[in-house]
Amino acid sequence: MTDSFGIAELAREFDVTTRTIRFYEDKGLLTPVRKGQRRVYMPRDRVRLKLIMRGKRLGFSLDEIRAMIDLYDVDPTEVTQLRHFIDKILERKAALERQQADIAETLAEISRIEAQCSSLLKEKQKK
Repeated sequence: MTDSFGIAELAREFDVTTRTIRFYEDKGLLTPVRKGQRRVYMPRDRVRLKLIMRGKRLGFSLDEIRAMIDLYDVDPTEVTQLRHFIDKILERKAALERQQADIAETLAEISRIEAQCSSLLKEKQKK
C-alpha cells in the first residue's frame, strides 16, 4: 500500500473533485503535508476522506462528521466513536422514517385530490 497520496489520486479514488478535497482541508477535516506547492496526503487522510464520504452519503452534516472523526483522537479504541456513531445513526434513521411517513401521507393526499379532480372533470365534460 502507498505511504502517501496526491490530491488527484484521492479525487479519482473517491470520485470527487480536487476542489472538494481542498474544501474538506479548509474545514480542517483533512491535514495534508505540504511539499512545496504539492499536497501530500497520508493514509490517515485517506481514511478520514472515506469516513467523510460515508457520512455525507448517510446525510450527516460536516460538523457531525467532524465530531465523529475527532472522537478517534480522544479514544483510539474506537468504542466512544462507535457509540456516538450508533446514536447518530439512530437519530438519522428516525428522521428518515418520519420523512418517509410524511411523504406517504402527502402522496396519499395527492392521490385523493387527483381522483376528486378527475371525477369533477368527467362530470363537467358530460354537461
